[in-house]
Amino acid sequence: MRTRLLPLLIVLMAGVLLALGLPLGVITAGVEQQKVVVDRIDDAARFASLAQFVTARPADVHDKTPEEDERRATLDAELARYYGLYGIRAGVFYRDHTPMAAAPHDLPVPRDSEGARAFSEALAGRRSHDPHQIWPWDDDGRIPVASPVIRDGDVVAVVVTDSPTGQMRSRILHGWLLIAAGECAAMLVAVAAAIRLTGWVLRPVRVLDAASHDIATGRLKSRVAGTAGPPELRRLARSFNEMADNVEEVLEQQRAFVADASHQLRNPLSALLLRIELLALELPEGNEEIASVRTEGKRLARVLDDLLDLALAEHTAADLQLTDVAALAAERVGSWRPMADDKGVRLSYEGQSAVTGWVDPVALSSALDAVVDNALKFTPADQPVTVEVAPHGEHVVITVADRGPGLTDDELARVGDRFWRSGRHQNVSGSGLGLSITRALLAAGGATIAYAPHPPHGLKVTVTVPRTAP
Repeated sequence: MRTRLLPLLIVLMAGVLLALGLPLGVITAGVEQQKVVVDRIDDAARFASLAQFVTARPADVHDKTPEEDERRATLDAELARYYGLYGIRAGVFYRDHTPMAAAPHDLPVPRDSEGARAFSEALAGRRSHDPHQIWPWDDDGRIPVASPVIRDGDVVAVVVTDSPTGQMRSRILHGWLLIAAGECAAMLVAVAAAIRLTGWVLRPVRVLDAASHDIATGRLKSRVAGTAGPPELRRLARSFNEMADNVEEVLEQQRAFVADASHQLRNPLSALLLRIELLALELPEGNEEIASVRTEGKRLARVLDDLLDLALAEHTAADLQLTDVAALAAERVGSWRPMADDKGVRLSYEGQSAVTGWVDPVALSSALDAVVDNALKFTPADQPVTVEVAPHGEHVVITVADRGPGLTDDELARVGDRFWRSGRHQNVSGSGLGLSITRALLAAGGATIAYAPHPPHGLKVTVTVPRTAP
């Protein structure tokens, strides 16, 4: 879930930052250009104040006075100094586009659309509109500004400045870099916050998932702390704990009922079997009816014993110890070999001589007894039953393989269910609870049991034991 939630949050935050950063970049560029335009307007107004008293045209030499010559010289000097200091071209032009003064001297009246519009607006007595926005990639972009020269209420000339934009574009680019750096820093902070937020939100979900898995695998004591995460998840944790308490209570009642019923039925059944034996003494030897009753009574006693063992296996906590699994398996093979020899089955142990794992040795011994007993029941004479122990990564794998008739795919899906027995093996003694007891014993200690075919025929049972401490 985190891999889906975190990218979504990052995309949303990136969208928000872009939505803020792009307008900020446009505003930054506009502010920088506005500064330049305002400066040029001030400069043009200053030149217009110098030029408003210079009215004689170059052709009207006989009309000039010494004061006008001095003013024109001052205007020429100011424009030349301005051009020399700032590299900004500036000129004063009469209404007919004739230059009054200019720096450089060959400066023409602007002919481009922006310059011509600014000149026309100044002739009309208005300050020119702001030019179009210049961006950092506009290498040949310039800013024309025009201001009217007014004398006696009439526009007699126009001051025009034509500014290069290299420094302005550099400042805009620098501002954009600062914005981008700020956006990156904000994005890093947002990603860190999103990681913490998703961790805070999903941590209770992971705990709930782990607790659910524990309960599903038989560890009914698992609970979650309802103190972390959003309020909704805290309420969910409390509800989960209440559900787990109820499930544990119901299962405990069920186990208690099975154990009590098995125990209560065991005593009358023992008395009944004793009376059957006494009755058999009064009947002729080899009576088929009494033999059948005796067999069914013993089978019922075995079922009751298995029910009691199953209830105890599901209720008793595992006593996990670091155990030599290989030595234990070899010892159980040795214990079952006399029975295998009586049936003519070749029971053998293979694998390493010492492999340790964390397991309840009593539970593992009982499980191996049930699996080996099941293999000997269904394996015909002169066929092998092999018990092998080998390490596999973080687990120890115990494999019991026989050459019996095996199970179909449908039967493999049901093997281990309570009271289930294959329809093809009903004539074999058993209650159908042995493998269920085995699974319960192993699950209490974190071990597992699995079943698979053993080609060309037979069954392979795999018991997996963890090698690391729980």
